[in-house]
Amino acid sequence: MMKKAAMIHPGTKVAVIGLGISGRAAVKYARQCGAEVRVSDSRPEQRFLVEEQSFLTATNVIWEAGGHTLEFLRQADLVLVSPGVNLESPVMRDLRNAGIPLVGELAVAAGLIEVPVVAVTGTNGKTTVTTLIGELLQGSGKRVFVGGNIGTPLYEFLCRPTEYDIVVVEVSSFQLESAGSFAPDVGILLNITPDHLDRHGSLEKYAQVKMQLFMHQKPGDIAVVNGEDRLCADLPGGAQAEIRSFGHTERDAAVITHDGICLKVLDEVEEYPLADTVLGNSVGLQNSAAAILAVRALGCTKEQIMAGLQAFRLSPHRIEFVAEVDGVSYYNDSKATNTGAVIAALRQFSGNVILIAGGRDKGDDYRLLRESVAARVRQLIVIGESAGLLADALADVVALVRAGSMREAVGYAAAAGRKGDVVLLSPACASFDMFTSYGHRGNEFKKEVLNLRHQASQATG
Repeated sequence: MMKKAAMIHPGTKVAVIGLGISGRAAVKYARQCGAEVRVSDSRPEQRFLVEEQSFLTATNVIWEAGGHTLEFLRQADLVLVSPGVNLESPVMRDLRNAGIPLVGELAVAAGLIEVPVVAVTGTNGKTTVTTLIGELLQGSGKRVFVGGNIGTPLYEFLCRPTEYDIVVVEVSSFQLESAGSFAPDVGILLNITPDHLDRHGSLEKYAQVKMQLFMHQKPGDIAVVNGEDRLCADLPGGAQAEIRSFGHTERDAAVITHDGICLKVLDEVEEYPLADTVLGNSVGLQNSAAAILAVRALGCTKEQIMAGLQAFRLSPHRIEFVAEVDGVSYYNDSKATNTGAVIAALRQFSGNVILIAGGRDKGDDYRLLRESVAARVRQLIVIGESAGLLADALADVVALVRAGSMREAVGYAAAAGRKGDVVLLSPACASFDMFTSYGHRGNEFKKEVLNLRHQASQATG
């Protein structure tokens, strides 16, 4: 439990960068603390006024739009940044040089949370594991706040802290850059594969940012890590938490078997069979192992955990079955925005995959897909800004075609599909070239697949 001096007091001059979901919650919390609040937003002034007029009127904050200026921001004692703010931009560097702290919601919350905190990070699986832990804890009778990078800002907890018994947060690398002294009671690192290299510069620097999760933990805290991921197992020097790993070897605290998890608790072994659940696959077993380690440490019983695992359902856009059309199965994995996620998704299928991939490049190395694509993909359909990069990396190991839209991509897939095939949208890229979010991209894929199914039913009808 983290208890230190609060950062924001009555009269503190606080600047909030960006009035998105996180920024709005930051304004709400800072005003609740009695702070003087100003907002700096990058949207053009006219658009900002149209979209935010009611919020600006209700809060009466001072604001600027059309970009972030040093003159406006340096009047603050403290600048609250959202995860999307690049801390290395010139104005952010100038603020640091002026001695003005730049902090994210994790750093603010570190001084105020008096209940146990679970924080989940990693390249892939964060949302699933965060949601799963939240549901398992709720099943044991706890009042659980589930938020962070998963959608509900941690500031929302800070506005109503007495309503919850425990906090579970998904934490991104962007959030960890501005996490200050944040130290969860249970920190979970699921995996590290290349992602956001356009922002972090290298895999090594990205891994260093992930390790920030453990930097301020104390003796008695727990670090749950992937024992088979070299970058996860290499915790920073001085880390004081007890390490509990998950993997396939006897040295792991949670051992993954072919159809379940064996958990070592004192001198006994607890078995969690998962073959008949949505988690009974290679990715689901890894996610379950991490979640079980966390909630068992927080007092959940084996019976409570098993009931929760059996009841769990996956979120949309993560290897989500959409429909079967003419003997071909269509899966939506739009949330797979890096190569590691695509490799994990392909592992769920034995072969005969028609893969739709592409979008906005994030600096990933698409050659990392070569082995998995060569082994399991029969046809690759590339879309978006990164189509050329994917073609350069993979055209010599798989039949490849380019599509100009999601409708065209699904049409190509349907034309190429044979009975028993799998069509998988698993992009390995961000969505922002053609879509507003990975959810928008996944929904467009589902819409086109359901159109196909409707056409097929009419043709046979």
